[in-house]
Amino acid sequence: MAGFDYDLLVVTGITATGKTSLAAHCAAEFDGEIISADSRQVFRGMTIGTGKDLDDYVVAGKPIPYHLVDICDAGETYSVFQFQQDFLSAMEEIRARERFPVLSGGTGLYVEAVVKKYKLLDVPRNDELRDQLRKKSLEELTQLLATKKSLHNTTDVDTCQRAIRAIEIAEFYEKFDVKETEMPDYKPLVVAPSFDRPQIRKRITERLQQRLNEGMVSEVQELIKKGVSAEKLVSYGLEYKFITWYLTGHIDYSTMVERLNIAIHQFAKRQMTWFRRMERKGTHIHWIDGYLSTEEKVEMCRSLLKQ
Repeated sequence: MAGFDYDLLVVTGITATGKTSLAAHCAAEFDGEIISADSRQVFRGMTIGTGKDLDDYVVAGKPIPYHLVDICDAGETYSVFQFQQDFLSAMEEIRARERFPVLSGGTGLYVEAVVKKYKLLDVPRNDELRDQLRKKSLEELTQLLATKKSLHNTTDVDTCQRAIRAIEIAEFYEKFDVKETEMPDYKPLVVAPSFDRPQIRKRITERLQQRLNEGMVSEVQELIKKGVSAEKLVSYGLEYKFITWYLTGHIDYSTMVERLNIAIHQFAKRQMTWFRRMERKGTHIHWIDGYLSTEEKVEMCRSLLKQ
């Protein structure tokens, strides 16, 4: 966009901080389109549990074009490699229309793969390794993953299946000495809404209750009716894991809500750890006061884009 020193706005941060709303308002102000950077929002039928907040993509009665949302069927697998290819395609389309791209989402690896311009390979399954790891606990798998020099986003590792896949990716990189090469050149500005911890806790708990009231349990029931296996739903983590456990009789409703609430708070802490690590590795994240009005946040983004 003419007049900006950056050609990509990245709106990221931890869960329940209003990323989608801010991204949509920025896209509306800057004649832009949104590219989602959320590892679960790619799946159709997973709307409430992933917080797609599609109503946020309408600003002042005007729909904001968005990409990489509802592009796969629930039950399928979607990798960071696929995300990167889809991101590049979306960027090409947006640039061809001479509009401004806004990347929005909290999946740390997806964000870093764009900001750091990583070039990844499509890592195949390693069934022998999976068999070796299958009997290990999540804690053991997480400890093993911590020893690996890997690009994997550990904020998403909340099931054994995800941890095993992360180790599989890490070992592939170690074995084949995969090198990172730059993607097409662009200059990203990274911003993230931020609240104090008590407010984050409050927002997470209130949003969970809101989503339950909106029918999140029914959403998971419908996915099971459509043939998505309980094992696959559990592998998607958080809302889908705990609600599936409830629906299959492993835990009661009150236990489900309590444990899910705790898990989301823990997930938010892991997200923050990821973004702080990105900062230590050289990514400049502009933290924006979440208590500001939407208009003030948008104007701050505009000012930063012109620096």
